[in-house]
Amino acid sequence: MTPTVFVVDDDAGVRDALAQMISAAGLSVRTFASGKAFLQAFAPDWRGCILLDVAMPGMSGPELHDALVARGASLPIVYLTAHGEVPTAVRAMKAGAAEFLEKPVAGPVLLDAVRRALAIDAERQADATAHAQLRDRFSGLTRREREVMALAARGRSNKEIARELGISHRTVEIHRGRVMLKLGLASAFELAAAAAVCGPGTGRDPAPRRPKRR
Repeated sequence: MTPTVFVVDDDAGVRDALAQMISAAGLSVRTFASGKAFLQAFAPDWRGCILLDVAMPGMSGPELHDALVARGASLPIVYLTAHGEVPTAVRAMKAGAAEFLEKPVAGPVLLDAVRRALAIDAERQADATAHAQLRDRFSGLTRREREVMALAARGRSNKEIARELGISHRTVEIHRGRVMLKLGLASAFELAAAAAVCGPGTGRDPAPRRPKRR
């Protein structure tokens, strides 16, 4: 979907003013009168950011934030508060809030914060897509290639990998080269990063084997 700024505020006047400002800046915007209304409408494929009031009846901003985290949602949140409560701000930032702004906030400041939050979401989505593509390519590796990758990612040299797996140094070189080619990697650093993304099967040493030559 189009990246959207989701405004959640119980004050109708504030919602309308924010919506007009955001829309005038050329950004897509939707408004909600409560955290409950937002949760009822929320879809996992929503992209953009949330402009969230802290103090609302029924469900506060931080409570909505907690509910979204529990659902695995990653939309960046820009908090708005008229209270300036330090403990609330600390809690919000620890929960991953992108910004914490105190009302009244100047339009340019708010829009800058919103654009930064949208950029964060765009970067997260790009990373998620790249990771999904990497995992798809990883699924095409053979068992031996995964074993070599796991050990290489842990900093083992080709000679150490050959000794640990009971195969020749040349065979390790071939498997390692195939891993780099299949995954589109260019360096040992990229290989280690790919292993961290692909998870089980690359992040731990394979079980000991009886030495044999291939």
